[in-house]
Amino acid sequence: MKLEDKVYKKLLEVPPGKIITYGELAKAVGLKNGQRKIGQIMKNNPFPIIIPCHRVVKSDGTIGGYAFGIERKVNILSKEGIKTSEGKILDYKNRLFSF
Repeated sequence: MKLEDKVYKKLLEVPPGKIITYGELAKAVGLKNGQRKIGQIMKNNPFPIIIPCHRVVKSDGTIGGYAFGIERKVNILSKEGIKTSEGKILDYKNRLFSF
C-alpha cells in the first residue's frame, strides 16, 4: 500500500468533532518526524471532503493550511462543532484525537 493511501485510511478514523496534528498522523503511519510529508499528502488529497484533511492541524493549536483556503477549513471545522478564534482551535487539547 502506498504511503498516501495509508495516511488517508488512517485519517478516516478521526471522527467529526476531533482533530489530529500533522505529527501525530505521521507517527500513526510510522513516519518519524514526518509532519511536512503529511502536509504534502494533505495538500494533494484527491477527495478532500471524503478524506477529512481539514481535521489535521498544527501541534501549537493553529489551523494550518488547507488547499481551498483557511476560511473554508474554519467553516468546515465549525460545522463539526470545532470553534476557532484568530486562527487557533479553541479547547484544543480536548479536541485532539489519538490512536
